[in-house]
Amino acid sequence: MDLFDLQGEIALVTGAGSGIGQAIAIGLAEAGADIGCFGHSSGSGLDETAKRIRATGRKVITIEGSVTSADDIATAVERIESELGPLTIAVNNAGIGAGGAAETLARENWQHVYDVNVTGVFLSCQAEARVMLPRGKGSIINIASMSGSIVNRDLKQANYNSSKAAVIHLSKSLAMEWVDRGVRVNSISPGYTLTPMNRRPEVADQVKIFERDTPMGRLAAPEEMIGPAVFLASRASSFVTGIDLVVDGGFVCW
Repeated sequence: MDLFDLQGEIALVTGAGSGIGQAIAIGLAEAGADIGCFGHSSGSGLDETAKRIRATGRKVITIEGSVTSADDIATAVERIESELGPLTIAVNNAGIGAGGAAETLARENWQHVYDVNVTGVFLSCQAEARVMLPRGKGSIINIASMSGSIVNRDLKQANYNSSKAAVIHLSKSLAMEWVDRGVRVNSISPGYTLTPMNRRPEVADQVKIFERDTPMGRLAAPEEMIGPAVFLASRASSFVTGIDLVVDGGFVCW
């Protein structure tokens, strides 16, 4: 359907080297967009993403940097605009998982999670909006988590949970700040997803518990985040801003 067609769109995806970010970057390309893939290094992860995007016939560039650096993000936006065209879509996926008992959690561990998961998303939105707002067009999608809305049973991760809650409310706040200027901002909150982190043998027993506790009885595949991202990036969601789209197999219902 034309409503979901991203032909002519230019997208930036942070954390595009693996997992959900990689899947969404490839999915946006399959829908017709050219992609700027941003990540820590241009090693195997980003290179593999770029290879798969090129196979779709779309243009792609890879950009090294950290979302905690305003300069790195600004440089990424500049390169995309110079080499691909005007930025119209951004998926701010880069983030880290973390946990630990709250009473013994080191201050530096708390701060690192917030630096990446919250400040990194804000700096990304800020750099993206600076080029989108003057043109009056853009869709920004921030990847949060169902853990921003619920507390995961038996997981001690107050730092991670609260950081993702901040991403959800940051997205709503920016959506309202820019609502009359042509830039939409939404978030996606995945449930338990079979990313490389959850494929490790040492967490196999924990993954079984995640599957048991999810009403659909399984974890999501990273590719199942593509549809929600394409929807929020496309004209199909032209009247949608400030929402948190939970994609969790029904988890938060129970």
